[in-house]
Amino acid sequence: MNKHMTMKARGVALLIVMLGSCACVAGQEKAQDRRKFLSPSTPVSDDPRRIPVKPGPMGPERILVLRGGRIFDGTGTAVHEGTLVIERNKILKILPPSSSDWPKNAEVVDVAGKTILPGLIDLHTHLTYPLTEGEVLKAPSGADATLRAVEKLRYFLESGITSVRDVGSQGDVTFRLKEWVRENRLAGPRVFPAGQFITAEGGHSTENTPDEWIRWMGATRIATGPDDWRLAVREQFHKGADVIKLGSHFSFEEIKAAVQEAHELGLKVTVDSETFYIQRAVEAGADTIEHPLPRTDETIQLMAKKGVAADPTLIPYQIIFDEWGGYFGSTSRRFTFSNDANLEMLRRLKRAGIKCGVGTDLILHWYRYLPGAYIRELKNFVAAGWSAPEALVAATKTNSEILDMDDRLGTLEPGKLADVLVVDGRPDENLDDLAKIDLVVRDGNTVVQGGKVAISRHTVMPPPKKAQ
Repeated sequence: MNKHMTMKARGVALLIVMLGSCACVAGQEKAQDRRKFLSPSTPVSDDPRRIPVKPGPMGPERILVLRGGRIFDGTGTAVHEGTLVIERNKILKILPPSSSDWPKNAEVVDVAGKTILPGLIDLHTHLTYPLTEGEVLKAPSGADATLRAVEKLRYFLESGITSVRDVGSQGDVTFRLKEWVRENRLAGPRVFPAGQFITAEGGHSTENTPDEWIRWMGATRIATGPDDWRLAVREQFHKGADVIKLGSHFSFEEIKAAVQEAHELGLKVTVDSETFYIQRAVEAGADTIEHPLPRTDETIQLMAKKGVAADPTLIPYQIIFDEWGGYFGSTSRRFTFSNDANLEMLRRLKRAGIKCGVGTDLILHWYRYLPGAYIRELKNFVAAGWSAPEALVAATKTNSEILDMDDRLGTLEPGKLADVLVVDGRPDENLDDLAKIDLVVRDGNTVVQGGKVAISRHTVMPPPKKAQ
């Protein structure tokens, strides 16, 4: 590290790195990989990688009945009264209010007057990022990065967010967290990691940042030339990525090579870019564009034509404008933009018929604003023309489509994975009621009760018998 660099300068550099590594995924086309050779009857992993797994029951050995609630199923249909029945880690059926068609040994929870809805999804997180300037010197520590991420997972989970897509974090932390949550060894939402954010030398997330810092943070992969961009994608796939995140700047040849490689490996691509780089990304076949950054009407129409989704993330910029007064010192943000311009961009995307998902990009300590920050992003959608129920559909069903998990998540339908919320209110009528999370079920496991994380007692294993 440059020994003449002051702590203040280090802090500024770190903020630039964190603000740089932000992006998302969507649905231009289904990845053209080996998936078409998989029989629908073949059990595969519950992630976009679709890896064959050993058949057998999954989830806790129980039947959970959420009786007599208001069911918002996320499909776009009206809320209706009913009972949700969960068997192990999947939704078994939805019953009319008068029915009691479940086994006598079922665990029954009365949720009368409350709303049952699919687990929320956040398409844009950075789990390992430091919280404050004071944590800058701890940033290279894998242990500290992991502990920061574990704390953030609790905030997301208690806010009703049962899946997060991490689009740039340190080392292999998010890959390991994904495994621990999947195995129910850690209370948290499902983690769908991108690994490192791929960009060019001097690109977004590297600006004004010493090379040593980029290496130490470990969240950015600098690539040069089409072959290296392709290699960078392969590296993330090798580590376990569920999505690939790219960022400007890049040549057309570079992003084309990266997108092609990702699609052939079966992964979607989300891109953090602006101005003509968005046009370049869309032409190259990107699946999603992050942020409400400037682009031409021609680019928006091309997004609509090619089915490229958007993850607008207005909330982080609102926080930036509120707390910092503006976005300064970034060579990848050389344009004028504001809260009003960002909201108008969201309106333009809606008018063009572009699929828009919900992500928060809560860097620094901003995750502590949850659930308010997530709710505020949903209100941004309402301000741009969505109704409250449509905003909730964007947060669940649409997000699952962008995540490439709509066959398993996003709606309350028989056969889907049991990621379910119970809210003590009517969030489809008043989004603020989303703050009243009562119960969260993730993968069939009760992980939040009474609004607090619930951890099951460990299973006691008997010691080995003494050899005779």
